[in-house]
Amino acid sequence: MRFLRVLIAGVLSASFAGAQVHNFVLVAHGGAGDYSKMPSEQLAARREAMTKAVRAGYAILSRGGAGLDAVEATIRVLENSGMFDAGRGAYYTQDGIPEMDAAIMDGRTLAAGSVASIQHIASPIHLARLVMEKTPHVLLVGPGAEQFAKSQGIELVSPYYFYTDREWRRYLDAKARAGKKTAGLPRGEEHGTVGVVVLDQSGNLAAGTSTGGTVMKMPGRVGDSPIIGAGTYANNASCAVSGTGTGEFYMRNIVAADICERVRYLHVSLQQAADDVVMKELVEQHGDGGVIALDPKGNVATPFNTTGMLTGTVRAGGKITLQGWSKTAAPILVPAQ
Repeated sequence: MRFLRVLIAGVLSASFAGAQVHNFVLVAHGGAGDYSKMPSEQLAARREAMTKAVRAGYAILSRGGAGLDAVEATIRVLENSGMFDAGRGAYYTQDGIPEMDAAIMDGRTLAAGSVASIQHIASPIHLARLVMEKTPHVLLVGPGAEQFAKSQGIELVSPYYFYTDREWRRYLDAKARAGKKTAGLPRGEEHGTVGVVVLDQSGNLAAGTSTGGTVMKMPGRVGDSPIIGAGTYANNASCAVSGTGTGEFYMRNIVAADICERVRYLHVSLQQAADDVVMKELVEQHGDGGVIALDPKGNVATPFNTTGMLTGTVRAGGKITLQGWSKTAAPILVPAQ
């Protein structure tokens, strides 16, 4: 009997030794833009919301949970906070009604789901995941996406659910500028798209992005966030990326996929690939924004060509690093638990 116990223990030990456990990483962003114009109390509130969101993802990853679960949980907190251009804080269209987009992607299987131009869904990232897991499709838009949501037991909410004084004032200001034939919002002044990339303990990558698009966009306008390969992409063979900025440039340049394919086929570092796309090619085209990128080894790149891009990063060590609201501000470290 003792021999049998020893034999079983040896087999189990060998099995665990053969199972590769990775040190996990989660990186989240809260949008690229000019944070110097943001009131200090609003910036502090954004940092607080980012910390809460990253903690939600960390709790899942630290117990061995899947990267997709961590991506969704983190983004749902950001959407619900009302502090970003996603979910409850989404920007208004020309009609004065928020329209939201979101996407999520599994780097292990390349499965992906996205939604666009939805008006009555409290958590667009959750619906995007349901598209990935419950339909044979990748992208659902508008009323069709919301009809699918109802079939999955999701209660539709009134557009008033997304109302905030801050965004209503921004909409009225932009509308007044448009009436004077001036720009509704200077490019790069502020973007609040949210996104997350994750490497979980199983070594799998995942990415997700959620946004309300641009201020005073035309009804029906879809940005890069829900377009797989443009604003969101994940592939275990290369990297995971979530972008933020003026989406038209990200779609024209398939930014997220381009970064990952440079890593995969040109064998350049993640940092070089991300820098070449964001800091060179987009700049040459006057495209503003940034990305968060993560590779299977846990390397992180967060380039942005605006004056700021708020990010929160956590690893297995349990310290959250908040940075990026300016290029010179020192990072803030907070505990993940």
